[in-house]
Amino acid sequence: MSKSLFQKVWDAHAVRTLANGQTQLLIGTHLIHEVTSPQAFGMLRDLALKVAMPHRTFATVDHIVPTDQFAEPFADPLADAMIKELRRNCAEFGITFFDRSTGKQGIVHIVGPEQGITQPGTTIACGDSHTSTHGAFGAIAFGIGTTQIRDVLATQTMALGRLKVRRINVNGRLRPGVYAKDVILHIIRILGVNGGTGYAYEYGGEVFDRFTMEERMTVCNMSIEGGARAGYVNPDETTYAYLKGRPYSPKGAEWDAAVSRWRSFASDPGCSYDDVVTIDAADIAPTVTWGINPGQGISINERVPDPKTVSGDERTSVEEALAYMKLQPGAPIKGTRIDVAFVGSCTNGRLSDFQEVARFLKGRKVAAGVKAIAVPGSQGVGVLCAELGIDRVFRDAGFEWREAGCSMCLAMNPDKLVGDQLCASSSNRNFKGRQGSPTGRTILMSPLMVAAAAVTGTVADAREVFAVADR
Repeated sequence: MSKSLFQKVWDAHAVRTLANGQTQLLIGTHLIHEVTSPQAFGMLRDLALKVAMPHRTFATVDHIVPTDQFAEPFADPLADAMIKELRRNCAEFGITFFDRSTGKQGIVHIVGPEQGITQPGTTIACGDSHTSTHGAFGAIAFGIGTTQIRDVLATQTMALGRLKVRRINVNGRLRPGVYAKDVILHIIRILGVNGGTGYAYEYGGEVFDRFTMEERMTVCNMSIEGGARAGYVNPDETTYAYLKGRPYSPKGAEWDAAVSRWRSFASDPGCSYDDVVTIDAADIAPTVTWGINPGQGISINERVPDPKTVSGDERTSVEEALAYMKLQPGAPIKGTRIDVAFVGSCTNGRLSDFQEVARFLKGRKVAAGVKAIAVPGSQGVGVLCAELGIDRVFRDAGFEWREAGCSMCLAMNPDKLVGDQLCASSSNRNFKGRQGSPTGRTILMSPLMVAAAAVTGTVADAREVFAVADR
């Protein structure tokens, strides 16, 4: 019987079916960070339990670390206490910790892949909603809560209901200036922020076949923004080439055996899905959000909605979003003034993101009055950018180049908006207050679109600003 990758991975990790119908699922790899793990470790101590399989858990620090300060103690006493607590927990329970002193620290969803910890055919869990990123490798990866972190630490298993699977095909070729970020914003715009509820998304088609691993990670990262619990791409030669030689990847004879095993997990031709959606790549344009959730997006040349054209709950939602974002109904999004530009996050803080921006940014200058920051997603990315001179391109343009961390993606570190500042951001969420100020405003877009906004001081079409079509 033909099966999808989801079915194969789920069945391979199912321990038993519980009385409530859920599956007790073995978690192959557990990733933790400083924000959601302290309470879980506290529960273990209260129950006098040990970590069942410490070799399957890996930790890093990302959410709370200041990106403009490396030395400790941190200025924020809570952040300082959290990194110390994570060190204590990892040392006590024998867990590998990619601390800042190791040169391997960074955002958990960037560190896992670059270390070769993220591998096809596995189940991966982390106390962070964007764990779906790891599905780019052909893994079933999902975010979990603190009590589930406790369960995984104590038993290496957790209870979960089986998901439906929606296949999303993107066929054809993307036009110049259209990136993976535009693809996922377009998908969420079409299917909605709740469209994936109860589903895992399997991404495929000609566009995904050509995508690099980093592009696949960008799309899978934001599956959760579309309501899906997980998102994945079937493993292929691109996957294996990325993983080969990574620190935690199999070596020697074990490599060939691993690739053979990984290949067997790919969805079988002719397998059935609960739903199939097909998108023409030519229909995708550079996409930006205008509202207060990732589904409120439009192409750069469209106008923001007018509440008069919709009714019911949708009208109320549009009115609320426009009022918060201080946008006029029916106005073009292009030309909207920005205050801050941010390139980074687990969505777009990888080497290829900075390479692509640097290619066009060289020789340009950030507009007067715009605060622009670039934050590599890991120390490894930062080192590579320095070796390639990418950090210098950003600095010369007027960007602040920072240390690795989550930074302005969320309000858990000093990188925050002030007042009603508007930020052009390559991150994944534009919720109210997401970037630190209760009145701060966020417009999501691709890294190159952020760069275009930074140098013009307005939401702009990167294809026009940088003559992308001519390159």
